[in-house]
Amino acid sequence: MSPMSLARSGTPPAAPDPTADMNPLESPEAGARALRGGSLRTGGYALTILLSLIAVPLLIRHLGIVGYGRYVTIVSLVTIVASLTEGGLNAIAIREYTTTRGEKRLQMMRDALGMRVVLTSVGALAAVGFSAAAGYGAPLVLGTALAATGMLLQLVQALLGVSLESELRFASLTAVELLRQVVNVLLIVVLVLSGAGVVVLLGVAIPASAVSLLATVLLVRGRLSLQPVFVVRRWWPLVRDSAPWALVAAVNVVYFRLAIILMSIVATAVQTGYFATSLRVVEVLVGVPAMAVGAAYPILTRTAHADRDRFSYVSGRLFELSLVTGAWMVMCIEVGAPFVIHVLAGHRGDPAIAVLRIQGLAVLATFLAVGCGFPLLTLRHFRVVVLANGAALVLSAALTLALVGQLGARGAAIAAVAAEFLMALVQVRALARASVTVRLDPLSFPAVLIPAVLATGIGLALPVHPLIGIAVGTVVYTFLLFLSGRFPPEIREIAAVRLGTHVR
Repeated sequence: MSPMSLARSGTPPAAPDPTADMNPLESPEAGARALRGGSLRTGGYALTILLSLIAVPLLIRHLGIVGYGRYVTIVSLVTIVASLTEGGLNAIAIREYTTTRGEKRLQMMRDALGMRVVLTSVGALAAVGFSAAAGYGAPLVLGTALAATGMLLQLVQALLGVSLESELRFASLTAVELLRQVVNVLLIVVLVLSGAGVVVLLGVAIPASAVSLLATVLLVRGRLSLQPVFVVRRWWPLVRDSAPWALVAAVNVVYFRLAIILMSIVATAVQTGYFATSLRVVEVLVGVPAMAVGAAYPILTRTAHADRDRFSYVSGRLFELSLVTGAWMVMCIEVGAPFVIHVLAGHRGDPAIAVLRIQGLAVLATFLAVGCGFPLLTLRHFRVVVLANGAALVLSAALTLALVGQLGARGAAIAAVAAEFLMALVQVRALARASVTVRLDPLSFPAVLIPAVLATGIGLALPVHPLIGIAVGTVVYTFLLFLSGRFPPEIREIAAVRLGTHVR
């Protein structure tokens, strides 16, 4: 079998009908484009992380640990509201965009834009109301209003970006995301140097999101209507289909950030600041699986019913890739935690190193949850995904309240890791038992995790700079994966394309 996993299955897909419209998802090269697109978006996301290494240390040093904790609390609140009001609409829009054409597609996007504006506006008002009711004080209430406005602009931009994602135009989509981050960082640097307070800094989301929205409008203009339609009776089909996705996304985001909200109420400001510093790192990294796996989502939606063999093969490969990549990222976090924390907060942030090393374990679980969650949601197995996320939410809240009193930020980190692994294990089991046969090799876990543990131990034991330790650990991990035959062929293919060679 050829290793072009997402492009081929155990049974090669039929050649596309030459009379059909030139939908890129119908091309035999769709899988290869998704793989390259996933790597491109992940690379772009890595650049945003590097850019954040400019902004976050400035924010922590400028605002202090306590002030930064307040900043992250408001950002987390707005992110929770964004998830609630996103409503799974983007996922449904991608599905409809890839399976409809002509006027029906244009009308769907107009209705979706109307829903997005209304739902997000209501959510923004709810965020402001919560910050006021929680007693955050007038300045932070105003900051919440500014951050929520930026959220509205960003969610509208993300919905318009459905066109780019569905057509596999990943280079354009990545460029827009990078543009927003560049504007965000530049403004933060300027404002910090000018001595701006937390309220003004929270308002940076408005111009950054506005610029990315304008760029997206220019890219999709002529391909879809940019006018939202507010005909509520036509929203029902979208609401009906997006509701399960909305519940899953909402619970997932809420439980991941619930700890920081609870800590802002029951823990000391210093412990909240330590956890906020760790959370910021992990929060950035858990966006990687969504970028990498999300590139294959249009293919999953296209093949879920039309080509079950191809769907099963793609799902199995996503699981394997998620496990390999997630284990590598945990190794990087464990070895590089001192360097990351010192860059962000200096030596006064040393207690956050242990917090990050604990919470960093959750990244592996996130990769597995996303790698299995997309196929499950595509198959409409909403119940199990909702239950997994709900169980994680309950466990996170219970453990946070139980452990923070004695362990502080480390207790919250333990709660987050336990919740994430519970959700991942439930979804892995559900995908293995799905109606569509998806082969999840149980030997993958020891074959991947043992090399990752050995590479982490070597990286930590070497008396070298953490970045050198990460490089050595990566070489060891890669070598051991090759020896065990578990190095993903997809990564070899991507490298071969970059080098202009052909891999058989």
